[in-house]
Amino acid sequence: MVIKFTRRQWLTLIVISIADFMNAICVSLQAPFYPQEAEKKGASPSEYGLVFGIFELVVFIISPLYGQQLNRIGPKILFNGGILTTATCAIFFGLLDKVNGHYPFIILSFVIRIVEAMGNGAFLTASFAIIAMEFPDNVATTFASLETFFGLGLIVGPTVGGALYQVGGYTTPFVVLGSALFLAAVMTAFVLPVHNDREQDAHSSGGVGKLLKIPGVLIASMSIIATSVSIGFLQATLEPHLRQFNLSPVVLGLMFVINGGTYALAAPVWGWLCDKYSHPKVATVAGCILVMIGFSLIGPAPFIPLPTIIWISICGLVIHGLGMAAQLVASFTDALRTSVSYGFPNNIETYGLVSGLWTSTFALGAFIGPSVAGILLDNIGFRNGTMFIILLHMLVAVIAGLYLSCSRKPKPYTEVGADEDPRTPLTDSGRSRSGSSRHGGRGQGVPIDRPGGMNSLFACNSYSNRAGAWSRASYSGRYSHSYGSIEAKRYLEMTT
Repeated sequence: MVIKFTRRQWLTLIVISIADFMNAICVSLQAPFYPQEAEKKGASPSEYGLVFGIFELVVFIISPLYGQQLNRIGPKILFNGGILTTATCAIFFGLLDKVNGHYPFIILSFVIRIVEAMGNGAFLTASFAIIAMEFPDNVATTFASLETFFGLGLIVGPTVGGALYQVGGYTTPFVVLGSALFLAAVMTAFVLPVHNDREQDAHSSGGVGKLLKIPGVLIASMSIIATSVSIGFLQATLEPHLRQFNLSPVVLGLMFVINGGTYALAAPVWGWLCDKYSHPKVATVAGCILVMIGFSLIGPAPFIPLPTIIWISICGLVIHGLGMAAQLVASFTDALRTSVSYGFPNNIETYGLVSGLWTSTFALGAFIGPSVAGILLDNIGFRNGTMFIILLHMLVAVIAGLYLSCSRKPKPYTEVGADEDPRTPLTDSGRSRSGSSRHGGRGQGVPIDRPGGMNSLFACNSYSNRAGAWSRASYSGRYSHSYGSIEAKRYLEMTT
């Protein structure tokens, strides 16, 4: 499981991890302190509830636009601009207690959150694209590692914020932690490498609409939405559900970080599995099953003839964390591999499109989840409401499973070895696709009846064969580049 990175890769990983951690802290700061301050200013729960909801809605709308313009703007500029905007807005949000009057307070709250969402969407879209460019052979593992830092930030944010709130009041946590994020942005401005791929603009294959026409990418997007809906569902309903146990504020706060903490620990493992051994959609199906089991226990679901028991609910939250880690980690690398295999160019534009799509679909689910959860809680209660999440993930699991079974139908192919001429006629071979995918250095299996760019199976292989016979064939123009090398020609010259 040991991975060797270059100095540039280590620096990139470190600075993005720090930025991800600090960004999560600032994003999670509002929930514990803002509602009470808003009520002091005369705001209703509906009004300050929309202040939270507008954040995810703006991220959903703006992220695909960032993805389409990523190549033109530049990943580093978008990354630094986004994180600086988020940091500045976090500081301004901490000054809202100085605003007098109901309507000025609410209007400024909306304005700051909208601008903050625009910055957060830019930061996330650029960071995911940079991961794909800098770590082509370990996309899932690296993505999962960064998600671990984001998850830790979501845990640390309310804890540290609460301590600062007790020391200095409403303004202190926002100013202190927002300033820390600002310093992280300054650091990334000096350390983060510059990526410039503007010369490939002419080879663009389309926007998000065309990306979603690819079945594998559409299923990955459905998985992201379902997972974020489940997260939002618990954020809105877990506290009322657990109110029957009269838990202390400290214990109740710990209940909210169980699934997030499990996610932070499990994400790197799922990422490593997706990179080295497993088809990402296998992880998607496994994740859906785990989320279904988790929600069946948290309630428990109406088909389980037991009352709500606290330790069973805790087990359910742990299993939910394992499931959401599998789904979120697998979905990003799956969408990236599949889009390239279907003919999208292997360049910054495609990375930006996929990154924007991931960020947007996650935000959509985060917006839908609490909204639907509130309605279900009011009308049918928590236990019956969990069936919505269970059935939603069952649907995604069935669709992903059907796609996986269809894509694994045996195809006649020949294996191109390192010493073979790739221009020889293709013949039948009895070897399975899974066998060739675990021996990346020996070349890829080439299906006879479909070109490589349209073969979803080809996308599932690890990106390890860079300079073998297959790569030489791709450079000659017969086949498209294998995933994960923007400057393929220069790489080949250095290695041969």
